[in-house]
Amino acid sequence: MLHLGKKLRGGVLVGVGYMLSPLSWWNDVFFNLPIAIAFGYIVSWPYPGWLVPGTLAGYWLSNVAGMVMMQFGATDILLANEQRNARRDLLIGFGSSTLYTLAVVALVYWHVLEVPAFLQDLSP
Repeated sequence: MLHLGKKLRGGVLVGVGYMLSPLSWWNDVFFNLPIAIAFGYIVSWPYPGWLVPGTLAGYWLSNVAGMVMMQFGATDILLANEQRNARRDLLIGFGSSTLYTLAVVALVYWHVLEVPAFLQDLSP
C-alpha cells in the first residue's frame, strides 16, 4: 500500500510540476504568469520600483518549483524503493529552469518575443 501511495503522490507532483515547468509554456498564462505577477506585487509593496524584477523572479521561481516537483514525482514513480538525492534534484531543477529563463530573457532582449503591454506599462 505504501508503494501505491508513493506512486500516487509522484503522479500528482509530476502533473502539478508539469503545469508550472517550462515544458508547458502554453500554460504560462494560467499558472506561471499569475504567480509571477502576484510575487512581483508582493515584492513591490516594500520596494515600489521592484514590480518587474519581482515578476521576473517569481516567474523563474515558479519554473524552478515545477522542475523540482517533476523530478521528485518521477523519482517517486520510477524509483519508489531507492534512495533519492534531493540536493542533486534541486540543482538540476535550478539549472534547467535558469537556462530556460535566460533563453526567454534573451528572446525578449532581441525582440524575438514581445513583452505584453500590461507589463510594459507597469515598469518605472
